[in-house]
Order: sequence, then structure tokens, then C-alpha cells
Amino acid sequence: EKMGLGLGSFAHEDPTFKMSYNSETKETVISGMGDVHLEVILKRIKERYNIDIEIGEPRIPYKEAIVGKAKGQGKYKKQTGGRGQYGDTWLEIEPLPRGKSFEFVNKIVGGAIPKNYIPSVEKGIKEAMAGGVIAGYPVVDLKVTLFDGSYHEVDSSDMAFKIAASMGFKKIFQDAKPILLEPIVEITVNVPPEFVGEVTGDLNKRRGRVSNIEADKVVALVPQGEISKYATDLRSFTHGQGTFSTKFSHYEQVPPQTQQKLVSIYQKMKEEGGVERAK
Repeated sequence: EKMGLGLGSFAHEDPTFKMSYNSETKETVISGMGDVHLEVILKRIKERYNIDIEIGEPRIPYKEAIVGKAKGQGKYKKQTGGRGQYGDTWLEIEPLPRGKSFEFVNKIVGGAIPKNYIPSVEKGIKEAMAGGVIAGYPVVDLKVTLFDGSYHEVDSSDMAFKIAASMGFKKIFQDAKPILLEPIVEITVNVPPEFVGEVTGDLNKRRGRVSNIEADKVVALVPQGEISKYATDLRSFTHGQGTFSTKFSHYEQVPPQTQQKLVSIYQKMKEEGGVERAK
């Protein structure tokens, strides 16, 4: 609460200092005229409000998706001294067009799984999707069909079917050619004419696709992850004479080497006991 008050106060006092909240990454994002500018503001907030603020580069809101189809079983069976746990699901997953999010289809017939357990199957799938599978990012744009399964008169429960569906989904997802998607932003850079060529070349190096060049402006589509420190870099090679703005455009599949890097980081973090998303 103190942090929000402090950041809001300085954003009001200094128009070059901006703050926003990213609901996807659950981070408060701040921006200013550069690292030194932000350091000064954070120091003043600490002194005025007596709080410590943990800072780092903003996380990129990657997504996980699939390009293939797969089917398989998710079964959870646990026997204890008393009542056991039993849930058995057979799922098929397939990709949906970008932006279609999620579709769940129940094709159970003949009472293979009682109707009252179906919502728990869907809940288990959604929870697995929210936590990600290959790199810890939310899964999007796929259809899941529940087409078979079995239950136990005594041991089956909502929890057992939720766990079974979650386990099955994670296993099947790995077989459906999983990919990572990265956010693409449209960036508009305003600079004196003598810097237009340098800005264009720099954006190309950042995997950008320039769509418009004018005497004092360059517009391009560029991966968000490639411009995390752009304010500092632009100020450096334009001697403080450049400004830019960005707006979200769409999601695209990341290059194979980027996906491999993010997946490796996530696997290493899991092995070390951490479950945060790869950065």
C-alpha cells in the first residue's frame, strides 16, 4: 500500500515517470528517463515512506500453446488404510486459432464418468493450463475433449478426477508439439532525421519488422522481450534526442533457440526447488 502511494505520488509530481500494473505478470511496471532517473525516484520513495522496493526487469508475458494433436490417459489412483482415491480420464487436445483461448468438450457416453465429476475434470485442466507445462507460462488457444474414462463407486471423488485430468493434460500436452508465444508490440520512434538510419538498423537487430519510415519517425513491429532496455539504448545513440512509444499488437511463435532457452531455465528452476516462470 505504501509502495503504491509513493509511486503514485511521484508519477503525479513528475510527468516523465510513469507506472502501471500488469495483471498477467502481477507486477507494477515503472518507466522513466533511464536507470539513473528511476534510481533517484526509488531512493526518494524509500526515504519518504521508509519502505524497501524490490526491482528487476519486467517479465515478458509469454504464453504456451500447441501446433499438433495428441490424446492419452490421466489416471489417479491412491490406496490408503481407509477410503482411497480414484479418477480415470482419457483426453484429446488440439490447437485452436490465436485468440480463441480454450474450449472444453464432454463426449462421455454411457456413464463412463458420472456427470457430477465432469466439472472437476474441466477444473483440473484449467488449473494445469494456468500454471503452464513446459516453461511455466499460461496455456492458450486449445480444445480439450474428454472422450472416455472410468470411476470407482467408493473411491472416486471430485478431487481425484481433478488431479487425474491435470496429470493427464500435462502429459498429453508434451506430445502435442508445444510452442511458446511472445508478445509483439508496435513501436513508434521519433528522432532527428540524422538518426533514422541508425534506429532502423537497431530495430532490425532486435528482430523488428519496420513498417514505416518518415523523415523523423520509424514505426516497427518488434518482440517485447527485445526492447526491455530500449529507453537507455535509444538515449545513448541519439544523445538524448529520441523518444518512443509502444502498444501491444499480437502474439507470435518464438524462434526455436529462444524457446529452448526459456524451457531450460524453467527446468533448472524446478530442479532447484523454485517454480517461478522463466524470464
